[in-house]
Amino acid sequence: MIGVKKKCIGLIFGGLSNEHEISISSAKTVFQAFNSEINKQRFTVKAFYINKDGDWLDSDSSEKILIGVIENNKTIKQEIFNPEKINFLEGIEFQNVDVWFPLLHGFNGEDGSIHGLLRFTKKPLVGCGIIGSAIGMDKILMKTIFSNLNLPQVNYLVFQNEDLKCKEVKNKLVNEILKKLNFPVFVKPSNSGSSLGISKVINESEILPALEKAQEIDPRILVEEGLEVREIECGIIGNSKLLTSEIGEVKYESDWYDYDSKYYSNNKITIPAEIDPKIIKEIKEIAIQSCRALNIFGFARVDFFLEKSSNKILLNEVNTIPGFTKNSMFPMLWKASGLNIEQLVAKLVDISLDL
Repeated sequence: MIGVKKKCIGLIFGGLSNEHEISISSAKTVFQAFNSEINKQRFTVKAFYINKDGDWLDSDSSEKILIGVIENNKTIKQEIFNPEKINFLEGIEFQNVDVWFPLLHGFNGEDGSIHGLLRFTKKPLVGCGIIGSAIGMDKILMKTIFSNLNLPQVNYLVFQNEDLKCKEVKNKLVNEILKKLNFPVFVKPSNSGSSLGISKVINESEILPALEKAQEIDPRILVEEGLEVREIECGIIGNSKLLTSEIGEVKYESDWYDYDSKYYSNNKITIPAEIDPKIIKEIKEIAIQSCRALNIFGFARVDFFLEKSSNKILLNEVNTIPGFTKNSMFPMLWKASGLNIEQLVAKLVDISLDL
């Protein structure tokens, strides 16, 4: 490695999103991985924290958040944005970044916004592009594409920009759900992550509160039929050739896989999942097919349901910037597949550079 210039990784985290804290936790894990003894020979890291006001902090302050010197909620608001200037990144030194690594979960990040901004820097980035990110974040568009390809999914309904203050509209939506879906149902905002804004509904009286909760995040709402299922997940990395990880299963103590159970509960993780090899092969094929359909590459996590009564595979969703926290499935899947976290982050950079 002597004489070879180290690649500078621009690690972006935080963000104006309801998944702000998860992004920070993911970034801490990735930052530590790049600063391992093996990776320090190849990489340097420049951190870029975006606070909850949408301001970009300088690299020194950003790194202090990652190493715990200062807490993210203790940072002084920096007035970087100036409405009189076109370049709202003025004052942020990013010219020496070689590869971007965005870890902005949710809005303004995972939805393709950050990918569009970074395109103007003419530097490669880890992950997929604008289109794949945007569609992967939008549950309604994603499911529509999957339906057109006849990929297996649970039964669902879509409600877009409905006026929930109108009594006639409310009655119409409730009646449609009662007529077309069986309880329990899950009511979800079309654009959100980490199960935020999602409700499990078990009777008619819970429908309207769930719709209102989802609409607080997104006026476009997805309602899915709930089944007795196993939660199955598969990691994807690659560009022209997509590779699949071992298949994992999450067993949780809560009633369903909500925000708290994802990040704060001691779930039972089984990798590889105890599933028939033929089913595993089919899950991996569908995982690749779903990513290709949405133009998703780089890395992603594809989530499935496996119906307990029939072993029927049901495609749930694709996550284009899955979590990298200590409780996150994506790095655990790849560790079980032979790539520890240090090797994984380096591999993702190599993929972005087509190495």
